[in-house]
Amino acid sequence: MAKRICIAILVMGFSGLVAEIILLRELLIVFAGNELSLGIVLANWLILEAAGCYLAGSRAATSRRKLETFTLITLFFSLFLVVAVIATRFLKVVLGVSIGESIGFVPMFYSSFIILLPVSLLHGALFTYSCRIYADHRENLQEEEASSTGQVYVYETIGTIVGGVACTYLIVPHLGALHTCVWLALLNIVVCMMMLASSRHDDRIVKTLFRSLAILVVIGSVIIVTGQVTRLHQFSIAGQWQQLNVVEYRNSPYGNISVIENEGQYIYFLDGVATMMVPIPDIPFVEKFINVPLLTHPEPKSILIIGGGAGGIINEALKHPSLTRIYYSEQDPLLFELLRQFPTDLTEAELNDPRVTVKYSDGRLLLQTSPATYDLIFIGVSEPASLQSNRYFTQEFFSLVGKRLTADGILVLGLPGSMTYLNDELKNLNSTIFHTLGSIFPHVRVIPGEGQNLFLSSAAADVVTINAENLIHRMLDRNISDEITLPWHIERMLHPGWQQWFEEFIADSSTHINHDFKPRAVFYSISHWNALHSPEFGRMFNRLEKTSLSQVAVVPFALLLLYLVLRSKASSLRPGIPLAIVSTGFAGMMFTLMVIFIFQSMYGHLFSWIGLLVAAFMAGAAAGAYLMTSLLGRMRHHRRLFYGMELAIILFTFALPLIFVAANRWAESEMVFELLRILFLAVAFIAGLLVGGQFPLANRLYLGNSSDVSRTAALIYTSDLIGGWLGGICGAVLLLPILGLWGACLVVGMFKIVSFVIMVSEPTCFYQEVSP
Repeated sequence: MAKRICIAILVMGFSGLVAEIILLRELLIVFAGNELSLGIVLANWLILEAAGCYLAGSRAATSRRKLETFTLITLFFSLFLVVAVIATRFLKVVLGVSIGESIGFVPMFYSSFIILLPVSLLHGALFTYSCRIYADHRENLQEEEASSTGQVYVYETIGTIVGGVACTYLIVPHLGALHTCVWLALLNIVVCMMMLASSRHDDRIVKTLFRSLAILVVIGSVIIVTGQVTRLHQFSIAGQWQQLNVVEYRNSPYGNISVIENEGQYIYFLDGVATMMVPIPDIPFVEKFINVPLLTHPEPKSILIIGGGAGGIINEALKHPSLTRIYYSEQDPLLFELLRQFPTDLTEAELNDPRVTVKYSDGRLLLQTSPATYDLIFIGVSEPASLQSNRYFTQEFFSLVGKRLTADGILVLGLPGSMTYLNDELKNLNSTIFHTLGSIFPHVRVIPGEGQNLFLSSAAADVVTINAENLIHRMLDRNISDEITLPWHIERMLHPGWQQWFEEFIADSSTHINHDFKPRAVFYSISHWNALHSPEFGRMFNRLEKTSLSQVAVVPFALLLLYLVLRSKASSLRPGIPLAIVSTGFAGMMFTLMVIFIFQSMYGHLFSWIGLLVAAFMAGAAAGAYLMTSLLGRMRHHRRLFYGMELAIILFTFALPLIFVAANRWAESEMVFELLRILFLAVAFIAGLLVGGQFPLANRLYLGNSSDVSRTAALIYTSDLIGGWLGGICGAVLLLPILGLWGACLVVGMFKIVSFVIMVSEPTCFYQEVSP
């Protein structure tokens, strides 16, 4: 029976991680690929798990039918996971959000909270019940009771590691979300049947429950074999896209691509954001984006288009006779597969032209690892609305581009713009990119427009001295024909008054420089969307921009002062260990977000690796918990060891930004760039090792000579998850986008220092050392 319980705990951890990754990916599609939503979703997952763990704590100790209750909770967890996936796909319909429209932080928070509520709550309750069941079936119970929670934590974490690897290499490439949920439900039901089979055979309730589970296994198998799951998938996709004609819905390691067809017109959506329209593109945008920069250059021969080239951009560039090579970089090969699957005359002509070379590579990696130079580099990403797109709008990237442009080369990019709707959020977004470009390029020309502002940056002065007469002459000389960009239109765009208008437009706006590890532009982009779709929250959200490190630093020291005041009034107060675990949970979530965010900033394809990164963290947590659990019985000075772990986490916190900054600078060759993935896994593992090692040690210290395992486990586990919730919300919304990597690490370090001081200041008599 004990072995079957261990298997059930492993499957519990496996199921929890797979459920978390599936829902993260589904919500990320609905939230337009905004990685900052990951912090909110992870935070909600953790706080709901904490609630489930805590609520089940008192019941698990007194329940007479723990195994049967565990089975029922597992069953409902599996069923609600299927419901959660379907509910996620109908989320935009429920919220009244149209296709292509972004969702603000407030709807992200409460909608993800509601969707995750039953799944996370039930999974949290499973941990508490598994601790009690495991302890009840251990030999030498009185000796092992204190460490049973740590053992369960280890087994659960091993299950999450397997889940992370399975998600990356099996589930994501080969199974859809709903198919995965149904198979996961069958796995959980079979494991519960194994445990019930070893229980009391003469118990009528156990027999009835066992037979019911057997019937569910048969029903689930029939549903899969007869294709009902596929039909349910198609129904939910139709609801997600509000009954539009979805001809393809595919996941790849780089994201989700959906193709909508209407009377021969195809629209390609990447993570819910429209990125391409064929065969009839947005002609005014295409002609302005391509022709004005190419006409500004005296004789362009070689250009690089990073993202969004197919579907009109390349076709327009091919009209310029001097161009001999057009390099087009797209990270996701699935996009080209779908373009071939749904061919149009436009895309076939573009991709089959001998002058066009397609690079199945991340554009930033291509620039880092290739010494080739270009006359113009076009950034086909519309705006820095996420970390994936922000990496093409940072000072570090602009510096790299400057090295890959010829002497008179031009960098071309666009940002949302308006000549009528002039809000502060739009000004800040344009201003911060303008100043970031200006920190690298001596000449920056901005051509304002309704819908898009066009930025031309170069080391040569042509971009600011060129006038309408020159461009019209070059246009006629090159025999450029078009639909929209007539000479009068060029003259209007290049009127010298527009540059002065733009400088007045951004006057008194943000002068912050946008960095890889301090993505101010992402914050401003989100602020702009909030102003359009959620004005009330937008005003509150914008106040966060004024937050400084000194203001945030007040919080941990105010916490220390509060403790000193309360301690003077209640001498028996002992919050040291719970508070230390809260701060460790906070640090653990921040470490996870830092690894995820920085990986996305460097590599730009988090969609496939999030499972491995989480698995690496959990592997470290399992190793830390296992090592600490094995040492507990042989050590006497547990409190000193706890102090040492606190100091180790503090030192790791302050070393983390140095590691990532150095890694970003080392990535100058493709081999090094690929090897640095191992560094991310190693950092995640070490972070997990430090965090996981504290859990069984804290449980032993707080438990002392008590035998109330369930309540102690619930308290420590809940403290850990509450800290993680705070880290997810604060890290995603405030610390990382506003304070950046360095500021976020300083805040985490300060919280850990305060918890360490509180722990050290408590009398030693508060914590009885359990004799080995």
